[in-house]
Amino acid sequence: MKIGLLVALAYLLGSIPTGYLMGRLRNLDLREHGSGNLGGTNAYRVLGAPAGLVVVLVDIGKGLFPALAFPLWDGAAIPSLAILYGVMAIAGHVWSVFLSFSGGKGVATALGVMIALAPLTILVAFLVWLGMLLTTGIVSAASITAATVLPFVAFFTDADAATVGFCTALTLFAWWTHRENLGRLSRGEEKRILGRKRGKPEPDQEVGSE
Repeated sequence: MKIGLLVALAYLLGSIPTGYLMGRLRNLDLREHGSGNLGGTNAYRVLGAPAGLVVVLVDIGKGLFPALAFPLWDGAAIPSLAILYGVMAIAGHVWSVFLSFSGGKGVATALGVMIALAPLTILVAFLVWLGMLLTTGIVSAASITAATVLPFVAFFTDADAATVGFCTALTLFAWWTHRENLGRLSRGEEKRILGRKRGKPEPDQEVGSE
């Protein structure tokens, strides 16, 4: 019973629509501006850097807290339950019950889960993400690349089998949620987040990973 309640709570925490709420503070619906996405990238482009940073940090926390804290409370002493709580938080972010089961792409929330499960792995993946972002200026390209190397980094840093499997699932999930971005990248149409004036959304393009 306790585990079931924590699973449900993880989903509800993940479902908190951070980007939507941040947009409402400015009297706008973020889904109707920029890329229409509710993640940190679109919040950054539409609402500015401070708002984008808040969205990213809260979305990270939505994954970090359940994966880190809930195993201390469930009384089961089953390490893989941390992965289950993290998966439910990611699912809540992507399919929020508060937004008719729509939401963001789950990158920041998945990052929070990985910080709890395998901090060394996520540090290496973050450096890959940062290198790609500085090289290309495109958030989606950086996110896809970092997600792709994630299971390999987990394996070579001696993460347990369940975590490696989770990282593999995250890679496949990231490619699926970024399928439209991949199409634009292949056509050379994906927009950069670096190298242009901030706060100027482009309504006909989805520019970021979130």
